[in-house]
Amino acid sequence: MNLKNLYKLFRNSKIKSFDKEDAIIAVNSKEKNIFFIRKGIVRSYIINEKGEEVTFQVYAETNIFTNVHSILFNEPSKFTYEAIEATKVYVIDYDLFLEITSKNPNLLALNRTYFGKRIIKRAFQRSESFVFLSPEERYKKFVKDNPNIVNRIPDMYIANIIGITPVSLSRIRSRIVSKND
Repeated sequence: MNLKNLYKLFRNSKIKSFDKEDAIIAVNSKEKNIFFIRKGIVRSYIINEKGEEVTFQVYAETNIFTNVHSILFNEPSKFTYEAIEATKVYVIDYDLFLEITSKNPNLLALNRTYFGKRIIKRAFQRSESFVFLSPEERYKKFVKDNPNIVNRIPDMYIANIIGITPVSLSRIRSRIVSKND
């Protein structure tokens, strides 16, 4: 991938800014945009049957996110995507993205890599982590994979992502600290 190819994408995108807690993609939206985070953090979450927000994933600088349900399955979004902090993104319409990438072999490879592998890989890794890793191991993996954001997001979001309660997260952190003393 060279800069000339990326420029073709960026010149067809828009820059948008979002304030903390702004919804970028609303639940039930059929929006088909692709977002590249230039600065900030975004989370995807649902509201469960108890009316509580449950964070599913977080995305930070240089990450791409999109309404996967609309793009892959032509269904409304199951999640709300919200800025956790002031966030700037590049936005490009998915159909325009397909048009541009289909005319350029290098960009077509980016399309296939992202949608063919990255989204599916991320989903499998998340599922596998719940089967093969303990909560403490999931926390350590989250910290290792996200060193730049672990101190920028609320503990509740981290606990949701790794599938534990905030109280359990606190206990895990205490155990890790006591092991390192």
